[in-house]
Amino acid sequence: MPNNTSSITFANLNLAEPIMRAINDAGYTQPTPVQAQAIPLVLAGGDLLAGAQTGTGKTAGFTLPVLHLLNAKPAVNPRTGSPRCLILTPTRELAAQVEESVQTYGKYLPLKSLVMFGGVNINPQIKSLRERVDILVATPGRLLDHVGQKTLDLSSVEILILDEADRMLDMGFIRDIRKIIAALPKKRQNLLFSATFSEEIKTLSDGLLNNPGFVEVARRNTTSELVSQSVHMVAQKLKSHLLSHLIQHNGWKQVLVFTRTKHGANRLAEKLNADGIAAAAIHGNKSQSARTKALAQFKEGSMPVLVATDIAARGLDIDMLPHVVNFELPNVPEDYVHRIGRTGRAGSSGSAISLVDSEELQHLKDIERLIKTQIPRVTIDSFVPPTHIPAEAPRPPRPQHGQKRHSNTTAGNRPPRESSAPPRAHNPNGPRKNPQRQQGQPRPERTGQSPTKPRTTQQPLLSEAARHQAMPQPALFSPRPNVRRGK
Repeated sequence: MPNNTSSITFANLNLAEPIMRAINDAGYTQPTPVQAQAIPLVLAGGDLLAGAQTGTGKTAGFTLPVLHLLNAKPAVNPRTGSPRCLILTPTRELAAQVEESVQTYGKYLPLKSLVMFGGVNINPQIKSLRERVDILVATPGRLLDHVGQKTLDLSSVEILILDEADRMLDMGFIRDIRKIIAALPKKRQNLLFSATFSEEIKTLSDGLLNNPGFVEVARRNTTSELVSQSVHMVAQKLKSHLLSHLIQHNGWKQVLVFTRTKHGANRLAEKLNADGIAAAAIHGNKSQSARTKALAQFKEGSMPVLVATDIAARGLDIDMLPHVVNFELPNVPEDYVHRIGRTGRAGSSGSAISLVDSEELQHLKDIERLIKTQIPRVTIDSFVPPTHIPAEAPRPPRPQHGQKRHSNTTAGNRPPRESSAPPRAHNPNGPRKNPQRQQGQPRPERTGQSPTKPRTTQQPLLSEAARHQAMPQPALFSPRPNVRRGK
């Protein structure tokens, strides 16, 4: 397939008339490069390995031909809870967006679709699986939950699609993917989409794809030319004030802001709301209903600012998003490319602004080295810093790329615990009984935790991705004996 696709229209791609009608309703006439190259290869029925970064139109690049193929060859005896096409995505938001595209382009077809992910009640999904499902969009963890409960039958899958496969591997889903593939029919069409081609992706594709076609529309780790990038050098304590000024002074109506942590996202959203700017935070600790509501409000324009962490924002598909702000630079340079890829989509221009303090200069240099571009430094003359800023607790030093974010704190480094309780009175009845220590023996050294009763704290609810990332990861497609395991 030639790379020169500027003269191709959707009318040249031989898609079914109901699909063309839905495309026209959406206002599209010319496919993006990845669509122009991928759609004919998928329609031909072969496997596909596609290198496409976010914002290139890759979702329509596989949903349009899949809808055509399933409609052209209806199932002879369709079974309930047994999809013909399975689309795997790394995050809940991306799963919802993909299924929304399936509904948009397939609204004139008799095909039925379903989306499933964790973080919500499983019972409505079980009820939906009692009916016919042609296209299933799912995250790996919740999909395996259904397979384990025998509420889902994967024996009829004709087409398997792995969307953003690189991110699924980064999030630790390779073990789940292997289990899912083992439950699928041997004869099927496989499509793999990835923004990057690491050794892990190559190993995955070698074990999954059979003589695949290849499409690559953007060089790895490149940024869109339609995105205007800039850096504002500013102290960390002034960042929230500068962000409020930029939004209010420029009259921004839709801004996606990235923070490194969930707590930072919450604090920033609260600060913006206190400044009279409607904002909401989305991250893994938010309930799925809260994330869905915030995203819907952001898309429709009633919530001008959405503050997100990298995982929560992965796969967000927002038409003509004008502004992305890096409130803090990511520790991993590649994440910068994914972040600013939220804007400058499908031919629309956008701006990506990074607020950088002196401690982040090395991260900035790493990003510029990756994208092979020096990002312009810009000064905001209209911004007047506030005269009084409440003191903040000192921040720990930021980890460098490749270092662990947290380190173990020893008892010797922990500050002494203060207490307002009065000193313990003398016990006239003698020492208290302690089964672990006989009278006259020395008390064991305190190491920060009791040797007999560990300190318990309320653990945050892990997201579906974090729960599976914590599991030990086996080698990719390592050979294993065919042994049936008992329960």
